[in-house]
Amino acid sequence: MYYDWANSAYSIIITTAVFPIFYKAAATNAGVSPSDSTAYLGYTIAIFTFILAIIGPILGTIADYRGYKKKFFTFFFALGVSATALLAFIPSDSWLLLLIVYTFAALGSTGANVFYDAFLVDVTNEEKMDRVSARGYGLGYIGSTIPFLLAIAIILLAQKEILPISANIASKIAFIITAVWWGLFSIPLFKNVHQRYYIEREPNPIVNSFKRLGTTFKEIKKYRALFLFLLAYFFYIDGVGTVISMSTAYGTDLGISATSLLIVLFVTQIVAAPFAMLYGRLAQKFTGKKMLYVGIFVYIIVCVYAFFLKTTLDFWILAMLVATSQGGIQALSRSYFAKLVPKQNANEFFGFYNIFGKFASIMGPLLVGVTAQITGKSNTGVFSLVILFIIGFIILTRVPEPSEAK
Repeated sequence: MYYDWANSAYSIIITTAVFPIFYKAAATNAGVSPSDSTAYLGYTIAIFTFILAIIGPILGTIADYRGYKKKFFTFFFALGVSATALLAFIPSDSWLLLLIVYTFAALGSTGANVFYDAFLVDVTNEEKMDRVSARGYGLGYIGSTIPFLLAIAIILLAQKEILPISANIASKIAFIITAVWWGLFSIPLFKNVHQRYYIEREPNPIVNSFKRLGTTFKEIKKYRALFLFLLAYFFYIDGVGTVISMSTAYGTDLGISATSLLIVLFVTQIVAAPFAMLYGRLAQKFTGKKMLYVGIFVYIIVCVYAFFLKTTLDFWILAMLVATSQGGIQALSRSYFAKLVPKQNANEFFGFYNIFGKFASIMGPLLVGVTAQITGKSNTGVFSLVILFIIGFIILTRVPEPSEAK
């Protein structure tokens, strides 16, 4: 749970809030149009998610060997933290270099999450997975508000010239804060979390990992419930991820001020925390699957409402709707999947979880990016995500409960 607390600072400051605004300003100063800069951000997200989607299952299969899970986690964690800190030293007018370094930071963050998510089977039992996963997301939202509030305070004080620094320097300080926070609160995971389920090491681990990966594909019918869930997840998580990663750029295109965006996102984190935990509690009463239905329905409403969004008040309403289900749908997806996987092969299957999630994340940003350039309007692309949620919902109805799948 402390790692959720740690890396959520990256999610809000780099993925959602400060970096997109910083990048958009750099691109605008370089003469790039708003719709083009939004599209380039979408293409960048598509590129790094494609890379991770390709290597995720391969590395996950290797990580199932004893002692490998934490080593892979550590590599991606170090890559993410160092690249995040490096963002602070990129010239603010170098928008292309910003996107390149952001790619490495995002690879580190999302790559580490593959192995972090797989640790869920090592730290709790199936009865508690929904609550543990949801509490992790809830603590993440709470923890992220502290560095985010600090970052907002520094940026606003710089804008009002109360601090003797520019807003540009203030944003770079926010990147440093993120890296320090992420690194510091990851220490409990390194100290206390260990791989309990594993495959014993054997000669030629890489070759044998590919063989096991091939065997899994051959025996795919054996894991019908698991892969059917992944197919549903592929569609609905695409919309969720796109809304998270591109919401700030979308709000900027609508003319909403950077200050308003930061405040909205801060309140969103506050509201999302109790709702994520509420999803975990309700899942124990009504089942995780039914709560996933609720989350998908809320996001359909979000996409429809986004199409008509015009004012800052509209953006506030949209953000609060997202806050009610953003953490819950992600937390319960993670725990639902963890209940379905063979525990000793958790990394391999969470690699597939990653590949389905990341390939989905290519489609959404590309759709928004292409539509934004063709129509000159970002809201059309957001509205088109409705179809993905509907398809995901329909497929999810075919997925059995974890207890029935075994």
